[in-house]
Amino acid sequence: MPQAENDLIQQLPQAARKRLLDQCEPFDLELSAELSVRGQPLSHAHFPLEGFISLVIDVDDYPALEVGMVGRESMLGSELVLGLAKTPWRALVQGAGKSWRIEAEALRKECIASPELRQVMKTSLLVRLHQQTLASACERFHMLGPRLARWLLMSQDRAQADCFHVTQEFMALMLGVRRVGVTEAAGEFQQNGLIKYHRGELTVLDRSALEAQACSCYAADKLLYKELTEVQQ
Repeated sequence: MPQAENDLIQQLPQAARKRLLDQCEPFDLELSAELSVRGQPLSHAHFPLEGFISLVIDVDDYPALEVGMVGRESMLGSELVLGLAKTPWRALVQGAGKSWRIEAEALRKECIASPELRQVMKTSLLVRLHQQTLASACERFHMLGPRLARWLLMSQDRAQADCFHVTQEFMALMLGVRRVGVTEAAGEFQQNGLIKYHRGELTVLDRSALEAQACSCYAADKLLYKELTEVQQ
């Protein structure tokens, strides 16, 4: 079985952590797999150990748009703490890896029995709501280049590696833009030595320079996560 290294699970006292993990099973996060369907009840929650998941929303006939990202710092299914199971987004595996998976009903019951788990899940949900609000403003007001830099940094954080797999089509989808825009912005980053990109493999070469190119939302997002988690602990 994989070692539990999800940050939320690690915050739990030992007894609560053991009770939760006794009801979980190891699960492989396969690239591009859909873990939930818009408007359908969640069957399972996931606590990623490695890899990451994009929350993607579809509106009418417009291209899909990413509205959230979940890695080992968080979980998929924090809404279950409110007794809710349906979501307005699809959960799409963006970075392959592993997770702990638990049935939705089992997690609901454990929330009732464990105030520590309930608090951790509430914090996770609160952080994501704040992050989605910030992401909406970023989408509306910031230019593509800084947004792409922010997205690459977020992906690298969750991939826990300098190199990760991503296609230009997927980057365009996540940012809600045409592929040509991503090609131009990524090409400029590559020309300036910030990244290297070849056949779907992207390597961050100069993280400091990429951070300097990112919009203010990246730093604001990390500060928000730190402040909210410290308050709730």
